Amino acid sequence: MLVYQDLVTGDELLSDSFPYKEIENGALWEVEGKWVVKGAVDFDIGANPSAEGGGEDEGVDDQAVKVVDIIDTFRLQEQPSFDKKGFVTYMKRYIKVLSGKLEGEQKDDFMKKIEGATKFLLPKLKDLQFFVGESMKDDGGLVLAYYKDGATDPTFLYFAHGLKEIKC
Repeated sequence: MLVYQDLVTGDELLSDSFPYKEIENGALWEVEGKWVVKGAVDFDIGANPSAEGGGEDEGVDDQAVKVVDIIDTFRLQEQPSFDKKGFVTYMKRYIKVLSGKLEGEQKDDFMKKIEGATKFLLPKLKDLQFFVGESMKDDGGLVLAYYKDGATDPTFLYFAHGLKEIKC
């Protein structure tokens, strides 16, 4: 199994259980999330509780909740949204921090592609949700989520150069 950690914070943000598609010349990874039900499950074992003296209130206390699989699995923490000025400020800081962690061709590739990725994201700002990893450090990479036209499940965007592949 492969896990992808934030290169800056070390937070686990994604795994190979969630296939990705490269977009914006490979600067961003696009991953489809799903709403899932998490919690207690009611098993029907074929017994008849009313015949055995049981009532409706016997059984499991159902604590099922709907969650988005990626948010729940990696314990992503939602952050306040950005306006254009705030997002550009964040991106400048992130570029500086991340470029300090990258070397050689990887750094050059990142610097060539990040401007296009930023321009791709700016018009979508009002539709995006912003998440950080479990540590909630604000200097790491953002995970962005939005709903494509007509979609009921969210699509997540990751900065590809900000992820480090770890074999488990």
